[in-house]
Amino acid sequence: MTDRLSAEARSRIMRAIRNKNTKPELAVRKYLFKQGYRYRLHPKQLPGKPDLSFPSRKKAIFIHGCFWHQHSAPDCPIRVVPSSNKKYWRPKLRRNVSRDRENAAHLRKLGWKSLVVWECELRDNTAKARKRIKKFLGKRQT
Repeated sequence: MTDRLSAEARSRIMRAIRNKNTKPELAVRKYLFKQGYRYRLHPKQLPGKPDLSFPSRKKAIFIHGCFWHQHSAPDCPIRVVPSSNKKYWRPKLRRNVSRDRENAAHLRKLGWKSLVVWECELRDNTAKARKRIKKFLGKRQT
């Protein structure tokens, strides 16, 4: 199967995808703020620059796009590797997954716990994702 778009059009689309302040990330931030949680955004001093960090709890949340971080759930419809230019995409996506593992391991060595929230979780079952996030964070500190 070939790509329906030209190489230039596909490249333009892929360049436009943000790595910060995505819709899933903004939804989680809005929810947590309403719940009374306070956090830091994309701290440069932490491995992987987590989307949200909670320094007093030593906890970090990554909100991963299923495609870019290759969500391993078999029922995830978003993680499909493009059928065109596989020599480029497979190694690139593997590097992303490898980097994610390294960042999580490095955070553990620093005494931090991390949670990954997947894009499809926020689309398909927001209540379940929210419950998982709250369980990870524990009680709100006052």
